[in-house]
Amino acid sequence: MKAYVFPGQGAQFTGMGKDLYEQSELAKELFERANAILGFRITDIMFEGTAEQLKETKVTQPAVFLHSVILAKTLGDNFKPEMVAGHSLGEFSALVANGTLSFEDGLKLVSQRAMAMQKACEITPSTMAAVLGLEDHIVEEVCASIDGIVVAANYNCPGQLVISGETTAVEKACEAMKAAGAKRALILPVGGAFHSPMMEPAREELAAAIESTVFSQPVCPVYQNVPASAVSDPNEIKKNLITQLTAPVKWTQSVQQMIKDGATSFTEVGPGKVLIGLVNKIDKEAATFSA
Repeated sequence: MKAYVFPGQGAQFTGMGKDLYEQSELAKELFERANAILGFRITDIMFEGTAEQLKETKVTQPAVFLHSVILAKTLGDNFKPEMVAGHSLGEFSALVANGTLSFEDGLKLVSQRAMAMQKACEITPSTMAAVLGLEDHIVEEVCASIDGIVVAANYNCPGQLVISGETTAVEKACEAMKAAGAKRALILPVGGAFHSPMMEPAREELAAAIESTVFSQPVCPVYQNVPASAVSDPNEIKKNLITQLTAPVKWTQSVQQMIKDGATSFTEVGPGKVLIGLVNKIDKEAATFSA
């Protein structure tokens, strides 16, 4: 079975999508439609902008989403997903790819999500850190032992976990992780504590937008970050998408479940090859491709 996976924030680079825009009339039309929906020319920033401009939350999330979704649409008849999954933000790209969301609704939700997360980040100083070389349960135990809010946020692959929370709590946790035997515990250059309780204000704001959006019956299941299992019911997809903001991204578990359910190949659709790398670390035998 063919699985398609969609990257999240961090995969962006200057020039992303420019080749699509120049080579495909369909891509050009969709990019221009996106400029109109967003109310600014995101294409100018994607194609010619600086790394700093691309890092702005209002730009990053829609940019990665647009690259993934438009690339999928230009694949035409070759694009026949039997299962899809997305890492964090990538879940929205996956939901457009499998027909749950329309292009326009997906883009509007991603833009609202970015703004809501930005606002939540400004309330309390918060951050994320990558922990390498520790088993998941040890990372979870260390987080639980720290005063303040710090939780496991991204289960990326065995031995690579991202933690998230209040800045001081994350810093303390990093020291404790090293003491517990971590190879590295490294603060990440992010705007805030994504996938942690610190995102509660954003979750409430996004919930209202998701509830009022039409979700259709998908052509194939999406393996969502929250349950790490196949979901096809539109109402359940909505519920998991809302929970996702404050819950961990179970990427390792999702990929393992997809393989268990018959995935024979994984194709990454979007900028970069981060997810292919993670899939290969989760299962060395998995066949991986970049769209």
